[in-house]
Amino acid sequence: MKKITDIVRELAEPVVVENGCTLWDVEYVREAGQWYLRLLIDKDGGVDILDCEAISRRVSDLLDEVDPIESSYVFEVGSAGAERALKRPGDFERFMGSPVTLKTYKPRDGRKEFPGTLVGYDDGAVTLNVGNETIRFEKEEIALVRLRVEF
Repeated sequence: MKKITDIVRELAEPVVVENGCTLWDVEYVREAGQWYLRLLIDKDGGVDILDCEAISRRVSDLLDEVDPIESSYVFEVGSAGAERALKRPGDFERFMGSPVTLKTYKPRDGRKEFPGTLVGYDDGAVTLNVGNETIRFEKEEIALVRLRVEF
C-alpha cells in the first residue's frame, strides 16, 4: 500500500509543474493534535502567494476527488524556504558545497548542532567541513540537515 505522501506527490506534481514550480516535498504530520498535509514548492526567482494559491486550489480539488486521507486535516501549500531541509540524495547532490546546519540525535563532542559546508554524501552519510576539520556523520546519527543562509 502506498504512503499518503506518495499518493499526494503523484496527484500534485503535474499541477505544480504546470504552474512553473517544482515540488520540493510533501509532508503529512501531526502537530498539536491536528494533522497537516503540506506541499512545499520551489521556483527560480522564488515562490509567491499567487503560486501557492493557484496550486492549492487545483490540488485541493484533486484531493477531494481522490480522497486519499480518511480523517480531517489542514492542507497548506508554501515555499520550501531558503533554509529548507535536505532529504533525498538529489537534494544533497544539488547543494554540494553549500553552507548547511546538521543536527544529531545525540551529542557529539558535547554538541548536537554542526554548521559547516556540505562536502560529501554517501548512502545517507553526510560529510561536512566544519572550520578546519572534515567530519563524517553516519545516517543513523543525523536528525536533520538543512541549508543555512549566511549574511
